[in-house]
Amino acid sequence: MRAKRPAARVVPIDEAGRLLMINMMDPGDASKPAWWEIPGGGMDPGESSHTAATREMVEETGITDFELGPVIWTQECTFTFAGMFFDSQEWIHVAWCRETEFKPQGLEFFEQLAFRGSKWWEIDELLASPEPVLPPRLREFIEPIASGVLPNNPLDISPF
Repeated sequence: MRAKRPAARVVPIDEAGRLLMINMMDPGDASKPAWWEIPGGGMDPGESSHTAATREMVEETGITDFELGPVIWTQECTFTFAGMFFDSQEWIHVAWCRETEFKPQGLEFFEQLAFRGSKWWEIDELLASPEPVLPPRLREFIEPIASGVLPNNPLDISPF
């Protein structure tokens, strides 16, 4: 199956400047190594990226005490997940989190199978880690965001 979809993602930053990422696996392909990704997913028809990012943040993390900021990055990417091929145009917001307890709610079936946990990453630790991350270019652009320096216009971080 092939799905072309708009999506919204969130870069959750806590008061200590750490980044929340979710550890994932592909329930449709056990040969794929696990990876860490920021929360997010497809936008419903007529839904803005702001609304979708807020919804995805709550569903995938359970965190409700946050301030959603502007779109800081965009990306176009293709990937397979659970046997489906996705062609995704993504708008990525920043969120400043006052709450840090990970308690997902309202996950879709394949998300329930894929989620392996979460971690608040210190930026230095993330930069030094060999673990795969999504977006693929996250490490190139995360440092200023974690310290509160946002781009004037969204940066295209699409994979090369």
